[in-house]
Amino acid sequence: MIPTSTGQPAGRKAPVVPTPAAANAAAASFAALTAKLDYLDPADIEQVRQAYRFADEAHLGQIRASGEPYITHPIAVAARCAEWKLDAQALMAALLHDAIEDCGVTKPQLIERFGAAVAELVDGLTKLDKLQFNTREESQAESFRKMLLAMARDVRVILIKLADRTHNMRTLDDVPREKWGRTSRETLDIYAPIAHRLGLNATYRELQELAFRHLQPWRHGVLDKAVQKARSRRRDLIQKVQREVEQAFEQAGMKVRIAGREKTLYSIYRKMDEKHLSFAQVTDIYGFRVIVPSITDCYTALGVLHQMYKPVPGRFKDHIAIPKVNGYQSLHTTLVGPSGVNVEFQMRTEAMHVVAESGVAAHWLYKASHPESDNSERLGTKWLQSLLDIQHETRDAAEFWDHVKIDLFPDAVYVFTPKSQIMAMPRGATVVDFAYSIHSDVGDRTVAAKINGVQVPLRTELKNGDVIEVVTAAVSTPNPAWLGFVRTGRARSKIRHHLKTLAQAESQELGEKLLSQALRAEGIKQLPPEDGDNAALWDKLLRFTGNRTRQELLTDLGLGKRIAGIVAKRLMTLMAERGQKPDALLITRERFTAHENVSQGSVVLDGSENASVQFAACCRPIPGDPIVGYLGRGEGLVVHLDDCAVARRLQHKDAERFIGVDWSDEPVRPFEAGVLVTVQNSKGVLARVASALASVEADITHVDMDDERAQDATDLRFLIAVRDRVHLDAVMRTLKRTPSVMRAQRLRAGRSAA
Repeated sequence: MIPTSTGQPAGRKAPVVPTPAAANAAAASFAALTAKLDYLDPADIEQVRQAYRFADEAHLGQIRASGEPYITHPIAVAARCAEWKLDAQALMAALLHDAIEDCGVTKPQLIERFGAAVAELVDGLTKLDKLQFNTREESQAESFRKMLLAMARDVRVILIKLADRTHNMRTLDDVPREKWGRTSRETLDIYAPIAHRLGLNATYRELQELAFRHLQPWRHGVLDKAVQKARSRRRDLIQKVQREVEQAFEQAGMKVRIAGREKTLYSIYRKMDEKHLSFAQVTDIYGFRVIVPSITDCYTALGVLHQMYKPVPGRFKDHIAIPKVNGYQSLHTTLVGPSGVNVEFQMRTEAMHVVAESGVAAHWLYKASHPESDNSERLGTKWLQSLLDIQHETRDAAEFWDHVKIDLFPDAVYVFTPKSQIMAMPRGATVVDFAYSIHSDVGDRTVAAKINGVQVPLRTELKNGDVIEVVTAAVSTPNPAWLGFVRTGRARSKIRHHLKTLAQAESQELGEKLLSQALRAEGIKQLPPEDGDNAALWDKLLRFTGNRTRQELLTDLGLGKRIAGIVAKRLMTLMAERGQKPDALLITRERFTAHENVSQGSVVLDGSENASVQFAACCRPIPGDPIVGYLGRGEGLVVHLDDCAVARRLQHKDAERFIGVDWSDEPVRPFEAGVLVTVQNSKGVLARVASALASVEADITHVDMDDERAQDATDLRFLIAVRDRVHLDAVMRTLKRTPSVMRAQRLRAGRSAA
């Protein structure tokens, strides 16, 4: 699901005049907000008050589903932002976040009243209702992209958005029940992962819990009762552990703060669901956080605890030496406490605790308590920057969302470069993902890799502790097959961007060739150059075709979006207006040599065309075959055998899209051909056929067999790589002489044999 709203998710406001009691409630809630603004100076507080008055007036008469004045919602959002100690601009934007969307207030009005910075924040939070989209999904993807890009430019956008979503989820009980599902699923799929990715763990846990309660109320209720029973049964045990731990630290002379921690119902449910456990088998429901003064004390505290209780093997994690990707740092250990109950302990400093709970918001929390320091590092900025990189290469909103979604899941593995630099990668990431995380140039030029000194395939998944060495070559380019296994959004967007750029360049070259040939048929030897003398000519032609640039027009011709003959005729007319006459001899020669079934000139193929030319899978033409070319709409040039049944149907329906194509005298690569071999079913027959193919230097790229067993004869279907028609004829002769082979024939669409 993709977000569609920045305001109250359901129960749109009705223009009802609030009662005096409701108005008093709104005033009281704003008074509660001002009580939280003690970290701001008086001038900033006055600006926030002005924003409140403006929002209150804009939302006048609007009521939430609960019956409260609508202004209570922006106040609650601003109050949550105040808890993160966000600046006055962010608080003003929080109060005004629904003003553009719901109250008819314009962005210029906000700029004039509160400045450009506040207006940009509000605009980043506003969905795109005013634009027209083909589908609801397209609208959702575009709204989400807009919000994430605004967030990448200014992280306060997502903090306000998360505060907004948190308050909407807290008040979801007031909304009709049929709207719970979509809002809760959206929260669970998008907003909770974003909160986790940015280290806002308190918000992450609350959003998950609220979404779970409204998405699956019955399961939530059952688990809640089970946890309460377990809590009452184990209260004495937990209190005993806490007393013993406090005494141990007192004897060690360490000053610590110990706090209990209970697993959320959603995390218990997810663990039960993923690992197929019963509630009784989930052993780490309870835990403790030990807050200590310094990093060294974290490790000392670990030693004290391990002297008290036995650690569970394999359950120790050092997130201080190796922080999580969202900046989280702590030591984790699970110990076997009294009565054999597992208890988890987390050791961290006070600064780590602030980051663990508040993530990117810790920047403002730290700044509020240390105003003299303005260089505290913003967490999560690397991921935010990667959003801008992906957007730069991906203009399509749905594709952008597809890339980003991959990066939102939290699990990570930690790997090393040959120089021992540690890098965090998503679980399931491959060598190619690692190469692109170092630099896009490294990814583009990757040819091989070693993990822990051993050469591995590029699709190998990374594991914790792997040392990865990437081998590059200057002439190497991304392989389209990589898209089948890369895991990170960055790698996927870089590969797609490269392939699109390559396809565009090749299509442009093909388009120029097609237009030149079509122009020759009109009596003009060559395309007019794009210089000062011909600028007006090209401008008129581009106005006729609707393209912005000459390059775009040529690309469209190469992709088959436009017909070269029509464009050439228009260009000839424009050139005739300037007094240029066609060459009658050239027209005669071109028309005499033109292929009788095609309407445009001929293109020579040698196999180096890559993305701009496709060889049809229905008939698989090879050098030496008579062929025709079809300019599919947006597909580029598709080459068919001239007697292919598919090509015949297309030619009958779309004759003007066919062009003449010829083979080069020296093709630069082998081509695939389909071969059907009928054999006597005997031991070793497949090996004999494969050996026969190898003897005539035909590589097998794919083999398929009949499903039936215990038949006297069976069909083997091969895709083999051959140089040309002569090579294929030699292959067929060799196959027919092979023992056990009853028949060998070439496979073609609509025909059984060559």
